[in-house]
Formats: sequence, C-alpha cells, structure tokens
Amino acid sequence: MKKLAINGGPKVRKKFFPSYDVIDEREIRAVSRVLRSGVLSRFLGAWHPDFFGGPQIQALENEWSNYFKVKNAISVNSATSGLISALGAVGIGLGDEVIVSPYSMSISATAPLFYGATPVFADVEPKYFCLDPKSIEAKITSRTKAIIVVDLFGHPYDAEAVNKIARKHKLIVIEDAAQAPAVKYKNKYAGTLGDIGIFSLNYHKHIHCGEGGMVVTNNDKFADRVRLIRNHAEAVVEKKGTKDLTNMLGFNFRMTEIEASIAREQLKKLPSLIEKRVKNVNYISKKLSTIKFISFAEPRPLAEHAYYVHPFLFDEKLAGVSRDIFIEAVKAELMPTKRREGEGVKINSGYTKPLYLLPIFRKKRGVCPNVEKLHFKELVFHELMHPNMKKADLDDVVKSFIKVAENILELKQ
Repeated sequence: MKKLAINGGPKVRKKFFPSYDVIDEREIRAVSRVLRSGVLSRFLGAWHPDFFGGPQIQALENEWSNYFKVKNAISVNSATSGLISALGAVGIGLGDEVIVSPYSMSISATAPLFYGATPVFADVEPKYFCLDPKSIEAKITSRTKAIIVVDLFGHPYDAEAVNKIARKHKLIVIEDAAQAPAVKYKNKYAGTLGDIGIFSLNYHKHIHCGEGGMVVTNNDKFADRVRLIRNHAEAVVEKKGTKDLTNMLGFNFRMTEIEASIAREQLKKLPSLIEKRVKNVNYISKKLSTIKFISFAEPRPLAEHAYYVHPFLFDEKLAGVSRDIFIEAVKAELMPTKRREGEGVKINSGYTKPLYLLPIFRKKRGVCPNVEKLHFKELVFHELMHPNMKKADLDDVVKSFIKVAENILELKQ
C-alpha cells in the first residue's frame, strides 16, 4: 500500500495554512483618520512646500530615518521605483556598466536599462546566495560605475568585502534590501550598508502598505536627487536652483497619505514579526536536521537574517532522487495558504530563473555557474514559517518532509 500522497496515500494536512496578515485595527484607525482629514495626497510637482508631500508622508520618512539610524529616508510608490530613482540619483547613464545579481526580482537587474546603462551579471555565493565579492571584482571594467547588491531571502550581503572592492574602484553600492528589513550586519542595518538602499512595502513583504517602498541614504546629494526624480524633476529644477541636470527627468513615484499611514503602523510591528520568523525557522531547521540530504546554512558571521523565506540546500546524490521529485512529493502532503490558494503549496524548487535567461537578455547558460547549480539542482525555499503559523502548522510542514524522506523508496521506484 502506497503511503505518500503523491502516489495516492493520505495527506498529512487537509486544511489551508493561515494567511500572512498583519493588518489590524491600528491600521484601520490610521486610515480612517486620513480619510476624515480629506487629505489623501499633498504632493505638488512644483518647487513648493508641498513638493515633499503631506503630513503622513513626512512623518513616515522621519520615523523610518530614526528607526534605521540613517540621515535620509524617502518614500516611493514601490521598491522598483526606488531602484530606478537611486540609479538616476547617483548619475548612471548611457554606456555605463552596473554589476547586478542574476538571482532576484527582475528589476534588480533591469533598472540600469532605464538610463541606457548595461547590466553585468556576477555570480552568487553558494552558501549565502548574495553576490560573490570575487565574481564582482572579476566583472569590473573601466565602464563600471555601480554595483546593485541584493540581500536575498533576508540575508545581508558581504558588506565588508564588497564595499572594500567598491572603494578600490570608486564605485557606488546600491543595496536592494527589499527582503531584509530590520536585520543587521556588524551592528548596522541592512539597507544602510551601501551608499544608498531600497526597501519594499508591497503586499507579500515583512510589512506592507499594499504597494510602496523606501529609499535611504546618508548622502544628502543622493537624497535630494531621489526626491526630484520621485516628483517631476524636470518641472522643479529651475526654481529649486539645481545645476546638475543629469537624469533630472522625473516621474510620479509618490506614495499616498493612506499608504504612509498604514506603513507607519506596520513599522511599529516589524521587530516582533522578524523575531517570530526567526523562531519558526529555528524550530523547523532543528526538526529537519535528521534528514541527511537537507542542509540549512547559518547566517554569515556577525549577520542577522530576516527570513523573507526559509532557504535550504538539497543533495540529490545523498537523497537518491531529484530535488524536484522530492519537493513535489512534500507539496502533495500539504495544502495551499489562505488568500493565496491559486499559488499552490508555498514550497519552491529554485527561485527566479537566472535573470540573464530572460528574453530581454537572451544569454545562454554558463554565465554564472553557482546560480545555475542552485536554481536547477540544489536550492529549496518555503514560506511556511511566517509569523501567523502556529506550532501545529509548523509541525505539519515538518511531518511532510519527514514522511517523504522515510518513504523515499516509493519515489525511487
């Protein structure tokens, strides 16, 4: 008699997992106050006091700056907008090269294209999944102007090594910290480790306001130019007296007062949400440590982890079956998550396809060996450790992995 659900056996779990929902009455009251005020936005695309937005925007930016101990925080309508604004602010232009990660959301690599620059893909670290400093240095040319590092899955990049390379070659470091809020590397927050950093506030991040993002920097010039690009720079620079007009073609990248009011309440919850993620990840990792073909990497020394997702490595030789077959069997034992039912069980083999394989780039395989090995053979990640998961929910995740591991002969046959 078959025991595994993928072969017709009984499932470990027959009900949906709880949704990740961190909105409560505090956000509802905050939004109500904004609605009653009648001020849903106060941005003007002109050099005027309202160029900087309304009271909720300015309060959020001050609170974000204070929390992350950074001089400037600028709200935008998405992390995508933040990356585009950051590249424009640091002066990236036609013919420049920007070193990027092949393993991230697409904008982490395509942002340079908005300014006529060329993305150059470096490989990732096989253990931590962030850009490999050695690969970065090997890709630097006389045209390289910046590096976009990604704190992938919630783990800060190797700031000590990468920043040293950047200083040596006089490069700007732009940090995509969309998945790594509120965690530190050597007592400094991710997002503030480079010259300019970007956070995400869209609906599936640690905290969110629907759609939104934040740009942070200690460089006043960069901050000033991000604000201009965010809000119709071309209509503002003359009266403002801006002399350097490089990339001073602006957009409407503005956040609304409602979104800002929600983000302010969400920011207050961030430490406890990260704490719960870490606790849940540690619980699952310990319970699954008996499976010899699964390994969980610890954070790099002196670094914390925000666990946007919980990644681990799968050894096909030790397992005797492919990663993809094993994970499909685990998923068959479980159920989807509420509100995301159409996405299936939130366990994945590999992350995004290496970005240089997208049609816009059309590069062949072989560009970044580490990322290809991870994506096509080794990497697994799941989202079933978010703060709304109870012990019984975590136990079902653990039981599913152990059940498939103990009955792996069914898969081999």
